[in-house]
Amino acid sequence: MYESLNGIVLNTIKYNDRHNITHIYTDRHGLMSFLVAQGKTAAARMRAAMFMPLGLLQFEARIMPGKDLCTLHDVRRVHALHSLYADPVKNAVAMFMSELLTHSIQEREQNEPLFRYIATSVRLLDTMTDGVANFHTCFLYHLGSFLGIEPDISSYQEGYWFDMTEGTFHSRPSGGSHNLRPEQAKVIYLLSRMSFSNLHIFRFNREERNQMLDTILTYYRLHNSTLGALRSPDILKQLFV
Repeated sequence: MYESLNGIVLNTIKYNDRHNITHIYTDRHGLMSFLVAQGKTAAARMRAAMFMPLGLLQFEARIMPGKDLCTLHDVRRVHALHSLYADPVKNAVAMFMSELLTHSIQEREQNEPLFRYIATSVRLLDTMTDGVANFHTCFLYHLGSFLGIEPDISSYQEGYWFDMTEGTFHSRPSGGSHNLRPEQAKVIYLLSRMSFSNLHIFRFNREERNQMLDTILTYYRLHNSTLGALRSPDILKQLFV
């Protein structure tokens, strides 16, 4: 049977000479994999453009019980992303978000708040003019609340250490090996104060911004074994001064 779905493209990989496999995070079934025909015609190239990372789509999906690969029908864009792919900086941020989500999301079940957060973030990045340099760290931090790994900011006090394993702040280092010193722990608290509406007021140099990214990625890897090594952060570290 066919079902109408909304989806966010995470990535596309080559399957064979005739088809690609596109992984899409959907509003009703979580992560799904689709077999997408490829070709050299104008229509095929246009279709391929719709499956760029973070593309926001609406489509009919043929879902067969017991089959991992589904098929698509009547695919259309929900929102035209005017600058996301044309702007090299935004495109680099989009590649980071795509790679991060591909590694972080494995669930094949509905999670409407997570879907809404990602879709809203994509739209905001596309239209944003100020604060783009801080967008990826803000997105990464707040994604944690939807994945169940957000740090407990209520335990923060000035001068406290941060236990990366427990996600809590303490007056002295814990017995574990993953503790952030007070000056580093403050970065976690600072990230919690960021939102997409106030990104433009936070000013960091390249070293500070890269340290923030490394810190939160380390935290994610401690709490999400599927994250692993990412290639896109190295590109982001070279972009922003």
